Amino acid sequence: MKKFFNNLILLILLLSCGQKIPELPYLSENDVILAFGDSITYGIGAEKNESYPAILAKLAKRTVIESGVPGETTHEGLARLQEVLDKYNPRLVIICEGGNDMLRRLNLNETKENLRQMVLLAKNKGISVILIGVPQPGFVISTPKFYEEIAKEQNIPYEGKVLKEILTNNKLKADPIHPNKEGYKLLAERIYQLMRKAKAI
Repeated sequence: MKKFFNNLILLILLLSCGQKIPELPYLSENDVILAFGDSITYGIGAEKNESYPAILAKLAKRTVIESGVPGETTHEGLARLQEVLDKYNPRLVIICEGGNDMLRRLNLNETKENLRQMVLLAKNKGISVILIGVPQPGFVISTPKFYEEIAKEQNIPYEGKVLKEILTNNKLKADPIHPNKEGYKLLAERIYQLMRKAKAI
């Protein structure tokens, strides 16, 4: 029986390791990464040099532009994205948005469509995209399925676990909805790992 369970665990590990992550074009040292989103991208809860874009820049050894607007909804983000893409001409954009829609109890079908349009806007300009899933506040914190659905539909790398992990651990958050410096460090590390797996670096 013990051998059976050991084999079962091994099979589960092999299957989980075998999940295909969409590949991204390799980023040269001169390519720009755009971190786009709301207060989590901005870095509320920590010093500026402790935000996830600042840490990611050191890990990836690439220029990472922080473009986070505290309080921004996905509707506002979609309206802002075109100008930001034109300004910085990034090779990769990391989208982390949607939390304010949930806090304000906005229509999540519209949130999903706004996020999809952000991804399409970047892809249509030849820009690679990574999507970060944002948990929905509540008694039981969970990340809406639509983040993963968009990622699969658009064949882009997706990180849907790390923010839930951070926001359910008091040691990693500054307040109920923002990471602290240790939380941002973990977020940056997970994004960096995803970029490596996607062969962007």
